[in-house]
Amino acid sequence: MSLKLNEAVPDFTLPADDSSEFTLSKFCKVNPKKLILLVFYPADESPVCTAQLCEYRDGIEAFEDLNAEVIGISAQDSKSHQAFKKRRELPFTLLSDKNLDVANAFGAKGILGMKRAVFLIDHQRCLRYQHVEITALFRRSAEELLDVIRKINHEQS
Repeated sequence: MSLKLNEAVPDFTLPADDSSEFTLSKFCKVNPKKLILLVFYPADESPVCTAQLCEYRDGIEAFEDLNAEVIGISAQDSKSHQAFKKRRELPFTLLSDKNLDVANAFGAKGILGMKRAVFLIDHQRCLRYQHVEITALFRRSAEELLDVIRKINHEQS
């Protein structure tokens, strides 16, 4: 599936690291002023994923100041996410996309599993930014994403 900027993204429900269920449309309805930074990553504790998510952790206050909620998605189960989150002190929700159905809907499913990708979604589930990495060795830095969020916030004001 090819997502288009400024169009609605598919709704989904996935298990969260705290054993609850996360539904995108419900989150958007309850948080009408938030942007959602959906971060697809290949695996808990892999070197690049750990560096990426820890960088986002270290910049969490800047994301929060811009009303952006960071949410990670990978194929690991909640138990793996809980351990990874605790070990790395990650302050954001991690979702389990075991069958890669959501990754597929967002164009983040590859031949070998989950691709590394980021999507910025507004409260109307409208896609404002997307970047799917060509290879899992690359990633968007926190500063790059913060710049994108600042630009989008400026456009909306």
